[in-house]
Amino acid sequence: MVNDSETTRNTETLQSWIKKHLKSEVSQSQEYRSGIVHRLDKETSGLILIAKTPEAFTNLQNQFKERLVKKEYLALVHGQLDPEKGDISVPVGRLPWNRERFGIIPGGRPSETSYCLEKKYQKDKEIYSLVRLKPVTGRTHQIRIHMKYLDHPLVSDTFYTGRKRAKRDRTWCPRLFLHAAKITFHDPKSKQIVSAESKLPQDLASALYTLTPLT
Repeated sequence: MVNDSETTRNTETLQSWIKKHLKSEVSQSQEYRSGIVHRLDKETSGLILIAKTPEAFTNLQNQFKERLVKKEYLALVHGQLDPEKGDISVPVGRLPWNRERFGIIPGGRPSETSYCLEKKYQKDKEIYSLVRLKPVTGRTHQIRIHMKYLDHPLVSDTFYTGRKRAKRDRTWCPRLFLHAAKITFHDPKSKQIVSAESKLPQDLASALYTLTPLT
């Protein structure tokens, strides 16, 4: 969980952790969300930007709005990608019949993601693909929606993979297999390009070890 809300009242979030442990100009500020510039989906691991000052917060948010921030994710999806790389550009929005979930709908907001296959795996008789994804836009659940649109839903995605399939996934992969692996932005002060990378955490790496790599 990233931000405090009514639904996270009894759960420690990144925002509540910042309030307890970090001392900065904005760590206690609700207006500046304790410095948290953007969000990650629930259960998603990886890199997230936290500003220490109001000026840095505003600058970084503007970089997101102007699409100057570049992000890369790693995801494990069901099936064998064909083609192995490409671009997805579709309108997305809240589903009228289920306001908690999002999908491809006419009149939705534009969304775009490029993807490429990193490696293929097999478990029992099923094929899985480790995919590197670069979202151009930042819609809610965008990567998860886009991969479902290609008929390659993410492993252990209880929203978009289907209950039975996700339950089966979670016998060997304990959470959503989605990791924010790289982020590139301009330093708010120096304007120099900053790039940071994060390896797969142990739980997702361990899940991969249960699969057989394919050449």
